[in-house]
Amino acid sequence: MANVTAKTSSNAFYKARHEAAKHNEQLSSREGAADIMSIDRGRLYRIESGIANPYPEEIHLMADLYNAPELGNYFCTNICPLGGEIPKAEIAGLDRITVRTLSAFRKLEDTKALLLDITEDGVIDESEKADMEKILEVLEELEKITQSMKLWIKKNL
Repeated sequence: MANVTAKTSSNAFYKARHEAAKHNEQLSSREGAADIMSIDRGRLYRIESGIANPYPEEIHLMADLYNAPELGNYFCTNICPLGGEIPKAEIAGLDRITVRTLSAFRKLEDTKALLLDITEDGVIDESEKADMEKILEVLEELEKITQSMKLWIKKNL
């Protein structure tokens, strides 16, 4: 592919199009992809080279066309200023995600008991705040695993 710099080749949007081109030859060029999405090829170039950020509508178009639902998570966690709280989903195989899920479920039993102990009196005192932080960490890990599983399912079904 012409005009591929190191910066472009590491761009998530370029990599997703390049991967999708293995299944759709028209996506092997920016012109072909831009035509399908009805966006300007210069705009696609600017997105793929990191000069411009895509609009949410363009993310949806690319994610659908490239079968790359991970682009939505990438956009929200790396580009959108409101996405700082969104967990970054790990792109992994189903076996890896399943192992992480089962490990998290095992931790969840301990977390459930801890949460009940903390909240049984209706008051969270200073000595319980560290335990609440542990609970939050487990919940955030579950959120990451959930995002990863959702992406795997969207990509593979």
